[in-house]
Amino acid sequence: MPKIADIQETPNPNAVKFILKEPVSHGTSHSFKSAEDGARDPLAKSIFDVGEVVSVFYMDKMITVEKTDDAEWDEILPELAVPIRAAEAVVSSNGNGKAAAAVVGGAIAAAASDDPKLREIEALLDERIRPFLASDGGWLEILELEDSTLKIRYEGACGSCPSSLTGTLMAIENMIQDEIDAEIKVIVA
Repeated sequence: MPKIADIQETPNPNAVKFILKEPVSHGTSHSFKSAEDGARDPLAKSIFDVGEVVSVFYMDKMITVEKTDDAEWDEILPELAVPIRAAEAVVSSNGNGKAAAAVVGGAIAAAASDDPKLREIEALLDERIRPFLASDGGWLEILELEDSTLKIRYEGACGSCPSSLTGTLMAIENMIQDEIDAEIKVIVA
């Protein structure tokens, strides 16, 4: 049962980030855009069951919850704390002391690609973009690089934040064009 170390505001006024003392995943991100999406995930389902929740994102020691426009944080935060505190902390290991990671979807396939350009982009994002997104309760996954089009998906607080769809997207595209390939266009899926 993870304890909540802190609750932080994000640039998205409808999203908050819960910082936990124990991890609820090891290096894998879990993003749910609706209660239907999260119905099979016990943690996401329990958070959606509180009501007034639009999306749930969690990774390692962070859970980001986005509420409806009408819900008030003062009312919903105490209710959200209950299922978050009741969540199971992840302590699994693969036998050599390293956390075991589950394989999930196209983002893992993109990250495991043999394409040297895609590996460069992943390294750039890991070093210069993802830490900032995570500090704001969000994340970014690469879905694919096809020809000169990089398809990404924002998660957590970034998923519905207006600045992620404009300023952040342009900054990512400019950085990739300046440092890796001037022909790459970045689009959000």
